Amino acid sequence: MKRIFLNKLFLVSSAVLLFAYGVIYACGGGDDWDFFGYNSNFTPETFTDKSYSPLFLSGGIFYGIGFDTQHNSRFNDDIKSDWANYLKGKVDAATVSYFLIGEETPMYSSEKKTAQNKTDITQLHVFFKNKKENQTSLKWGKKINLKDAKVKSFIEFLYLAQKIETVSTNTDYWSYDPVVAKTFNDLKMIQSIENVYNTTSDSFLKNRYWFLTAKAYFYSNNKKKTIEFFNKTESSVAKNTLYYRALSYVAGINYQQKKYSTSNYLYAQVFDKCPELRIVTAYSFHPQNESDWNKSLAMAKNNKEKAALWAVHGYYKDETQAIGKIYELDPKSEHLNYLLTRLVNNQEQSINNSFEVKTNTDDYSSPSVKQTIVENREANKIKMNAKAFDLVAKIAASGNTEKPYLWDISLGYLQTLKGDYAAADTNLNKAEKTMPKTELANYQLRLLRFINNMSKIDKLTDKNEKTILADLNWLYNELPKTYKGEEFRYQNAAQWSKNYLATLYRAKQNPVMVELFGGDSHSNLYYWGGGNAFYDNEKNLLDMKSFLAKPNKTEIEKIGVGIYYLKLKDINSFQAVQATFKNKIPEAIAFIQQTDSVQYYTFLGNPFNGNIKDCHDCDHEAYQKKKYTQIDFLNTIKSMQDKLAQKEDVYTNSLLLGNAFYNITHFGNGRTFYETTIVGYGSNPYSFRDSMKKMITNCDVPKMYYQKAFEAATTKEQKAKCIYMLAKCERNEYYNNKYNNLKNWWEANDDKINFIAWNSFKTLKKEYSDTKYYQDVIAECGYFSTYLNQ
Repeated sequence: MKRIFLNKLFLVSSAVLLFAYGVIYACGGGDDWDFFGYNSNFTPETFTDKSYSPLFLSGGIFYGIGFDTQHNSRFNDDIKSDWANYLKGKVDAATVSYFLIGEETPMYSSEKKTAQNKTDITQLHVFFKNKKENQTSLKWGKKINLKDAKVKSFIEFLYLAQKIETVSTNTDYWSYDPVVAKTFNDLKMIQSIENVYNTTSDSFLKNRYWFLTAKAYFYSNNKKKTIEFFNKTESSVAKNTLYYRALSYVAGINYQQKKYSTSNYLYAQVFDKCPELRIVTAYSFHPQNESDWNKSLAMAKNNKEKAALWAVHGYYKDETQAIGKIYELDPKSEHLNYLLTRLVNNQEQSINNSFEVKTNTDDYSSPSVKQTIVENREANKIKMNAKAFDLVAKIAASGNTEKPYLWDISLGYLQTLKGDYAAADTNLNKAEKTMPKTELANYQLRLLRFINNMSKIDKLTDKNEKTILADLNWLYNELPKTYKGEEFRYQNAAQWSKNYLATLYRAKQNPVMVELFGGDSHSNLYYWGGGNAFYDNEKNLLDMKSFLAKPNKTEIEKIGVGIYYLKLKDINSFQAVQATFKNKIPEAIAFIQQTDSVQYYTFLGNPFNGNIKDCHDCDHEAYQKKKYTQIDFLNTIKSMQDKLAQKEDVYTNSLLLGNAFYNITHFGNGRTFYETTIVGYGSNPYSFRDSMKKMITNCDVPKMYYQKAFEAATTKEQKAKCIYMLAKCERNEYYNNKYNNLKNWWEANDDKINFIAWNSFKTLKKEYSDTKYYQDVIAECGYFSTYLNQ
């Protein structure tokens, strides 16, 4: 899961990165598409500084954000704060923000017009220069004292700064092609900026003009002047954010000049000293080879600088190696914290939480077999990185890091994964004594303790069951309702615990409890609408109904029922569907009446209509004199069957019954009748498990009623219609057999046969060509028309 691919995909000049780094993030979106919260129990945000967050282990470019999108706004808050303090009592914060930032537009705004604040700055500069009032000076003169020296210095600085912004600010967010770096070539303007730096006595302004000079040279066509200026003046400059921003320019130019060792050394120092730039410097850091890397290390003047180099190196390569090196150099380094979270998260990725394994690990489509608790535990133990574990254990034991509790809690969790539960208890207890008592820290500790406690259980008993009940309720019921943050990773533990309990109940041969905790629920793991095969077994179905209906459930049974996604009404609905397809209508009515609101779901089309074309969308849009609910539908079928039993209007009732049973198949307009959580959902019958696919594509019942209608028909028009309806059933049966016998759907057209002349087609042509219905069929049925024209 590491981001090794960055070296290949994004090996670009750091200077170019600083010019146009933002152009690639348009495809990245705002979220990490491989969010580790759902396959991890260890939340890196818990004890690690926010500046490291994008560098946490991730399946994307940067954790949580995808791409860095803050190139134009990263320092906005700091800049506004600094100037607001400088102008305190002279200009209010809102006005300072307006002149600095303007009225912010959406990131992807297509507006290209000059921002009003920039126009105002330019006009105020003209006023100061010519000493003649203009509309802008008159407007702002009413709000701020334009004669004040600090106010004038503020405006004049912004006037010069916005000249550089014409090339330094990137707005081409949607470019998929390399963006040519713009340069600022007004050397007189750059010299005037440097002159102000040299002459001003105001320390605040001097610092900003120093940075603006370095920035101007960086964006000029004479970039080496940036390095010359920086080297000449750096000793007199405060080592603040502006200093490290300028140092990153120097690093970028060295990279562009192929001085990779120097570039990476400098980037590491910025990474170390300027948290705001950690994401940029980590992205820009690229040793070309081992020789470059060793040269960068040799440049380091002390252990802290070496540790900084290893801190960025560990982001790309081996965090275990980096942790070991940094610990030797500087045990108190805060960089150890984020690298430790990556080590732990990396170890988690190898753990199998599903309690099943593929029969053929090289074939993703091969079937899976269930593991026992012991089998799963032993398989996971083997995956533990011994070198990483030993290093964490050694450092945790020393207790001399910046955050000893982070090492204790990490070691405790790794010991759980290794199966050393008693040692894990000891280290988790140790961490609790010194860790900060934040909500996130308390949640993290509780979660890891729960995982450790549950992992101790090999066989479920009344005694050990009680040790996990409170935490199960916390995970399944309390957290989803009360936790409002986004960082805490509890979802993986919730699913793991369900799988764990299902495995324990499987060992006890209790299929109902296995099903409640999701062990075998879904018949198609690769499709959300695959339904639930558990209920294909009649005993399972009846046992579950009995269990759900029973009073006085145990606490863990209550928890299982609470998280189970099906209720009694869902099972009754499934039974009603099954009974309907089996033509057991009284049973279906009895079941549907126990489904609460389900029985009142309305068909989208008239289920008693039978048309030449199977077009459910057409039927749904057609005018319907009466709308049928599911209970109406079944009661109407029952009434027609009663009439049929009395030989009353046999043709009409048989035809309508044929239409009704046809429309609830996959081919009709009433698919919503069977589309339930247990049966499944899908526009393609092959999205359903075999048992349900067979049920929803079987036309035997409608075929039987169409045959009865044919036998009772008294006119050729009636007979022609029945024959065509039988042809549709023949057609469906043909395709069912054709596709069901294929190993792969793409083999379907290998025989080059799209359709055949079904018996009913032949009969319709031979015996009913003189009917109006025959002509209607020719007009609407392409199959039949093609058959006639052969």
